[in-house]
Amino acid sequence: MHTSSRRDTAFGRPRRTAELEFERLTIPRDFSRSFVTRMLVDRAEHGGWELDRVRILADGTRKVVLRRKIIRQRSLEQTA
Repeated sequence: MHTSSRRDTAFGRPRRTAELEFERLTIPRDFSRSFVTRMLVDRAEHGGWELDRVRILADGTRKVVLRRKIIRQRSLEQTA
């Protein structure tokens, strides 16, 4: 299984809307549908990920894109 992630910004500038982080998974056809479902549910419950896109290729490989909001913690200096 292969994963990669990136952060979403508009042309190098931070967006005013919520920033999203994406994670791409490549899941081989060897994994059952129930196993993949359990794995994705676990990532959603414990990692805060949402399902963005699923592609099933002709060879049975699944390309999955997960997303989650990036929550930035403000420093004490900015809030005062």
